[in-house]
Amino acid sequence: MKKHKVVHILHSVGGVDVSLRLIVENVNSEEIESVIIHGVDDSNRPFLDIQGQPVKEFKLPIQREISPIKDLIAIWKTSRILRREKPDIVHAHSAKGGIIARAASVFYKIQVLHTPQAYSFLSEPKGFKRNLFLGIEKMFKRINSVLLASSNSERNRGIKEVKYKPEKALLWNNCILPINESDYQEHEISLPERYICTVGRPSFQKNIEMMIEVLRTVKENDPDIHLVLMGVGEYSPNKQNIERLIKEYGLEEQVTMIPWIERNKIFSIVKNAQLYISTARYEGLPYSIIESLAMGKACVVTDCDGNRDLIQDGVNGYVIQDNSVEMMANRIFALLKDDALRDSFEKNAKQRFNEHFNIRNNIDELEEIYFKLSKQ
Repeated sequence: MKKHKVVHILHSVGGVDVSLRLIVENVNSEEIESVIIHGVDDSNRPFLDIQGQPVKEFKLPIQREISPIKDLIAIWKTSRILRREKPDIVHAHSAKGGIIARAASVFYKIQVLHTPQAYSFLSEPKGFKRNLFLGIEKMFKRINSVLLASSNSERNRGIKEVKYKPEKALLWNNCILPINESDYQEHEISLPERYICTVGRPSFQKNIEMMIEVLRTVKENDPDIHLVLMGVGEYSPNKQNIERLIKEYGLEEQVTMIPWIERNKIFSIVKNAQLYISTARYEGLPYSIIESLAMGKACVVTDCDGNRDLIQDGVNGYVIQDNSVEMMANRIFALLKDDALRDSFEKNAKQRFNEHFNIRNNIDELEEIYFKLSKQ
C-alpha cells in the first residue's frame, strides 16, 4: 500500500517543536511518511517516528524574524524539495512556516494545512504592525491554504479576522501523551514546600508583569505565597522589567525564576505545585496548561485564546475576565485556602485531559484530515 507523504514546514522551536514531535511520533508510520523542512539554527535533536526511526529532514534558512533574502531563499529551496519529494499534502506550522509553505506552493501546487499556533498579528495590540501581519495572513490564506487550528478560539479568529470560509477552517486540538511517573525527573532547585507556578518567558505574550501584580496582591492576605516562574531563557525581552518590579514590590523572597530546564524536570515542579497560573494575552493552545491538566492541576488563567479552550470556569479552574488583577488574586487565594474545592478541580482537570487532549485518542482524527485533503 502506498504511503501518504506529509511534508511539515516550520521554524522548529518552543511549543511548535513540541507539537511537531508529538505528531510525527504518533501518526501511523505504516500509512504516513513524514518529511520535515525546518530552520538551520533551530532544533538539533533528530525527529523520530512512532517506531523510533529517524524522519527525513531538510534544514533551510527559516527563522522567526523577517529576512527578505533568507525568506526568499527558503521559499525557493522549499519548492525544489517539494518537487523532488512529491508529497500528498503539506502541513505548515507557525506564522513563518505558513508563509514559506504557501509561497512555495505557488511553484509546486499542493494543498497546505496551516496551523498558526497563535497568529502573529496578536503580538501587536494595534497599529501598523498588527494591520501588516493580519494583511499578510489574509493574502496568504488565498494560496492553496486550509486552516488547521490548534484550538477552537484560533479557528474562530481565523474565520472572523483572517476571513477563512468555515469549510476551510478545520480544528485539531494540540494534545499530548499521558504523563506517567516515569516521565518525572528530579531537579536540583531549592523550592519552598508550598508554591504556585507557571511556564512562560517574560514577554508581551505571557504578560508576566500582570502576574507580579497578582502576586503582590495575594501577598497582602498570604505572606507565604511563592511563585515559581519557569522558562526565563535568553530570549526574554521583558526580563529586566520583571526583575525591577520584583525588587520595587519587595517580592524577592516570593519569586524563584528558573531558566530553561528539561521538560521532565518541569513536570516535577508542576506536579508538586498547588496551582498552575497563566496571565497570557494570547495563545494557540498552550502545552504547559495541557500538561498541567494531565497532571491533575487546578489552573487560574486569563480569558484569552487557548486558555479559555482548556479551563472551564468553576470546573477545573478559574478564567479571569478583563485581565483583572484583583479577581485573579482573589481566585488564587480562595483555591489555596479551600482544599476540598481544589481537590474537586484537580479531578476535573485530569478528566478533561483524558476526554479531549490525550493524543492517543485524537491522532486518528489528524490522520483522517491528511487522507481526506490529500485526495483533493
